[in-house]
Parts: sequence; structure tokens; C-alpha cells
Amino acid sequence: MNSEAHANYTPPKHIVSAATIVMNDQKEILLIKGPKRGWEMPGGQVEIGESITDAAIRETKEETGIDVEIVNFCGIFQNVDNSICNTLFIANPVGGILTTSSESLEVGFFPIKEALEMVTYKNFRQRIEYCLNKEDHPFYVAF
Repeated sequence: MNSEAHANYTPPKHIVSAATIVMNDQKEILLIKGPKRGWEMPGGQVEIGESITDAAIRETKEETGIDVEIVNFCGIFQNVDNSICNTLFIANPVGGILTTSSESLEVGFFPIKEALEMVTYKNFRQRIEYCLNKEDHPFYVAF
């Protein structure tokens, strides 16, 4: 790259996020009701210097009050136009108490069928369905 091109070069800005599908012993899924997107799985952006799995654990705790352990990497959904890569994990609850936050108006565990009907934002339901089908792991979906 010549010096003129280098001066005009802007490094790409990508967002990496991590979300969890948390299932309890009753085979219920942990969902949050966010202020913008309605019901969804807990998750959020990976911070600088943070691993993807640590971000998934932290975001789940911040949004739901539940401590989790990551069990399985499921796959990635990539929003190409907005440069967002959402990584998805299966996690088990290992402690904590269900608690709302500024990012979650409501939190709770719901039977799978009911949970899937509650999640209506864009392709978030599809993300959960892909995570629940272990034969598809790991998956990569670009849209």
C-alpha cells in the first residue's frame, strides 16, 4: 500500500457478540425481554481484551442474574451488511437468581415450544432453533 493509500485507509469496524441458549433441568430456555427487540436469548458485545466465552458468561449474568457454564459452541450468524458476527453457545445454569437489569425488562425460563413462539425479532428464533439441533453444529449463517 503506498503512503497516500495508507493515509486514507480506515481499518474495518466489526462487532462480535456472544449469546447463550441456557437450558435448565426442566428443559426450559432462559429468555430476556429487552426494551427494543422483545424476547430473546441473553447476550451482547464482546469487549476489548475479553474472550468470546467470557463475554457470553458475563452478558448472561448481567442481563439475567444467572451464572452459567459454557457447554458447547453452536455456530455463528453473520450480518454481512452491518459487520456483526453473533456467536452462539449452549450453557448450563450453575447459580445466581433471576434478576432483571437495564437491558432486561423481564427474565425467565420457558418451555422450548413457548419460548420459540415468544421470540419474534428478525432471525433470533432461527438462531435458537439452530442451537437446539446439535446435528447442525457448528453452523455458519450469513445474511
